[in-house]
Amino acid sequence: MTLPILPTSVVGSYSMPGWLERLKTEYHARRISKQDLDEIHDTAVKAAIKDQEVAGIDIITDGELRRDNMIDYFVERLPGVQFDRSSKKFYYDFYDSEVLKKLPSGPLGLTEDFRFLHSNTQCETKICITGPHSLSKRIRNKHYPSEEAFAMDLARVMNTELKELVKAGARRIQIDEPCFSGFPEDLGWGIAALNELVAGVEASIGVHICYGNRYGKPSWEGSYRYLFPKILEAKVQQVTLEFARRGGEDLDLFHEFSAPFEVGVGVIDVKTQAVETPEMVAERIRKALEFIPKERVVVLPDCGCLHLPRNVAFAKLCAMVEGTRLVRKELGN
Repeated sequence: MTLPILPTSVVGSYSMPGWLERLKTEYHARRISKQDLDEIHDTAVKAAIKDQEVAGIDIITDGELRRDNMIDYFVERLPGVQFDRSSKKFYYDFYDSEVLKKLPSGPLGLTEDFRFLHSNTQCETKICITGPHSLSKRIRNKHYPSEEAFAMDLARVMNTELKELVKAGARRIQIDEPCFSGFPEDLGWGIAALNELVAGVEASIGVHICYGNRYGKPSWEGSYRYLFPKILEAKVQQVTLEFARRGGEDLDLFHEFSAPFEVGVGVIDVKTQAVETPEMVAERIRKALEFIPKERVVVLPDCGCLHLPRNVAFAKLCAMVEGTRLVRKELGN
């Protein structure tokens, strides 16, 4: 599938409906069955896909609506990780989880998610995976000599799953590593673990790095300068960062360091319910084009739309698409 110049996408998650929050929590309270929840998830994912299609997004996801949060969906699937189901009362809480011995290899079951997405749209698709650095920050390590060793072994186990996704037809995979911004001192081994994760994975690989979006609030603040020049060692094709909330700060780093990546430029602020105008979006894209060649710019929200009401998330995506079209027209595309 040929994508237009300045292709649009979402970072991963779409708006989580209140009724789905309640039903997920009902499941954790053992008041509805796994089969019922699976059927509910199918319906919610189809709606998220349709919203993205109607908004005109070029590269879509399943909205990550099967996931309670970006950690537990993997905790439940990683072989060898122990977790206490009773530790979670509200769906968005984190499990109390730990690793007590070397992780065995085993399937994570993510290919079924991809197949469901792929079978319900004609659009280009993307699947998102929480990276080993961020996972190692939430799973208590009681076996490995260091967080680095734990993250490297997580990468080894998950690498097999990424290759299975490619076999199933996945062409675009995004690795989410927001904790890079919270622990910049880890960047050296964090990039090494990222490279181990994607080694031999024949797909277009992106990495998403932000300052956190827990309950629609940033977890950290700062400059992306800490990423450079180390990020240039990442064996990925795209780096996606939040710029809308931060006013385009640090875009110049990609010019300063001649970064070879596509840059996913966040042009929608997901930490406010105020809906941007298409002209606001267009201006943010124009700012990015001062530093990054148009062939390497991808247009996205800053982060996931999980915490936005559905009508707001949809309106923001529509504005993002329309603003992108304004700039494409200016560029003669």
